[in-house]
Amino acid sequence: MQRLQLQSLVYSLVFLLLVSCKSYQLTDAKLVQSSEKTVENLYFSSGEDYVYKCQMDIYKNHVSGILIIKKLNETTHRVAMTSDFGNKLIDFEISENDFKLNYVLPDLDKKIVINFLKNDFRELLKRKFPVSESFENDHSKIYLSKADKRAYYLFFNKEDGLLKNIIYTKNNKEKIDFSFAAKKHIFADSLNLQHKDFKINIKLFQITETEQN
Repeated sequence: MQRLQLQSLVYSLVFLLLVSCKSYQLTDAKLVQSSEKTVENLYFSSGEDYVYKCQMDIYKNHVSGILIIKKLNETTHRVAMTSDFGNKLIDFEISENDFKLNYVLPDLDKKIVINFLKNDFRELLKRKFPVSESFENDHSKIYLSKADKRAYYLFFNKEDGLLKNIIYTKNNKEKIDFSFAAKKHIFADSLNLQHKDFKINIKLFQITETEQN
């Protein structure tokens, strides 16, 4: 069953490249002056293991398992995923400029699959964002960070200062919406990664110490 799910997932990815995405515009927010030069996503900055239940939905295909993210040094993380039955699916090391594939299940060893995972986790694990402009609305302080044809909108909750959303755009097209739920700056209790141009959704849910034992 797991093999059939993975094969179906790969076939679905092949057809996704024909779908277009919409332009992104920031609404209900005003431009403000800010002294912030750089903002950070600190959710994966600790040296401790980040262990999550993972659910991936790609069109009508569903794959679930356990995902572990570990910070190896200041620039590199290791990401490993196993199936619900404990079989290793993929294991790689990633930084902003490098990618090393340690293992991939043969059913997943397709260029399009590897590229999706590489690009998604590279954006998720990006830590520092130089601030180009600052905005705010009733609930959030919003920072725009531009890099070449890419732009990131980072939404920080005004009450607790926690990062709630990152909107990643390219060529002014909305690509990925990262939504976080957290109680502290260095650990996201849950994450929802939603592609806007493809029907791809990745959800991560914290595994508590009780669940791990």
